[in-house]
Amino acid sequence: MKATYTSFILVLLTLFTFACSEETKEKLSGSKPKARGSIGEIVLAIDSTKWAGPVGEELRGIFEADLPGMFRSEPMFKVHRVDPRAMTRMLKMYTNLIYVTTFDDRSGGSQVINAQFTKESKEKAAADPTIYSLRMEDEYAQGQEVLYLFGNTEEELISNLRKNKDRLQNLFEVRERGRLEKGLLARKNAAAQNEAKQNLGIEIMPPVSYQIAKSEKSFLWLRQPSPTERRPDISLFFYETDYLSEEQTFPENILKMRDSVAGKHIFGDPDVPQSFMTSEKQIPPSFRNMVINDNFTIEIRGTWKTNNISMGGTYLGYLMIDEKKGKLYYMEGFVYFPNEVHRDALREVQTILLNTNVSWSENQGA
Repeated sequence: MKATYTSFILVLLTLFTFACSEETKEKLSGSKPKARGSIGEIVLAIDSTKWAGPVGEELRGIFEADLPGMFRSEPMFKVHRVDPRAMTRMLKMYTNLIYVTTFDDRSGGSQVINAQFTKESKEKAAADPTIYSLRMEDEYAQGQEVLYLFGNTEEELISNLRKNKDRLQNLFEVRERGRLEKGLLARKNAAAQNEAKQNLGIEIMPPVSYQIAKSEKSFLWLRQPSPTERRPDISLFFYETDYLSEEQTFPENILKMRDSVAGKHIFGDPDVPQSFMTSEKQIPPSFRNMVINDNFTIEIRGTWKTNNISMGGTYLGYLMIDEKKGKLYYMEGFVYFPNEVHRDALREVQTILLNTNVSWSENQGA
């Protein structure tokens, strides 16, 4: 199941003029190298003075915003700020590349970016202050996303950034999940897929690295069997019940249901009954409403612990309603990775869970 995303950036075909260079020759010959960079990385080219000022503050609030529901601060993306004058050929090969400038800025870094704009394109931007961005794919390398953010003045650019914060975040979130899907979901655990179909009536896409830890009617727990110091311990579980009323979607009732299911099925140590998993109440979870494949869905991000406080971590869950079937589904991925960043593991969880089809049926699968 994939979240849909509507393109929102106006592409101005006459916006840039490029000098005939080796990079241009590569573009024309189709011999561009493959883009590089890990999932969630962004190279952001902006003059150091502008980065230190209000524009930089706004950009940090977009791309380095804290993930909600975490027990410690973790930014949404890993941003590498680079002065435009220091943009080497290697840096231009990064998968996610953002250039930021304003046309009234006379600083050296901004002038390097401004030199790429034609006089006509600047006049168009001056006439229409809502034009603030240009999105280009495969600009310097294959599989690359290049985004130009600009304005006539800082005030104008800041205004547009604030209005489009969610869209800018979503652009790279959706893109990074798509990149992750290609490798992560290339090989799937067929046994786990069959268990989900038979016990819950849903179709899931678990990578082959996830193994069945527990399966019974209306419940399935999958786990990566070999966590290490450098590899997080990630589990997924799926639960199905009857949809009776809208009250089941209230935040307090979602937490009660989650703790009831986890308390019955998931233990830090199966030999220790008091090690069942529960929600951490000291850090309020974050809830977000959305619609996925016509199903009303609530995303929940929070932290968990075992009742005996022997383990703890973060989780990302989705409560999904299938009104046609009269069913409520809760699916979650939880992470145990002490003293390490959880962002990448949660992005993996999200990629898997958003590919779940709760409306699957035998007729559909036939």
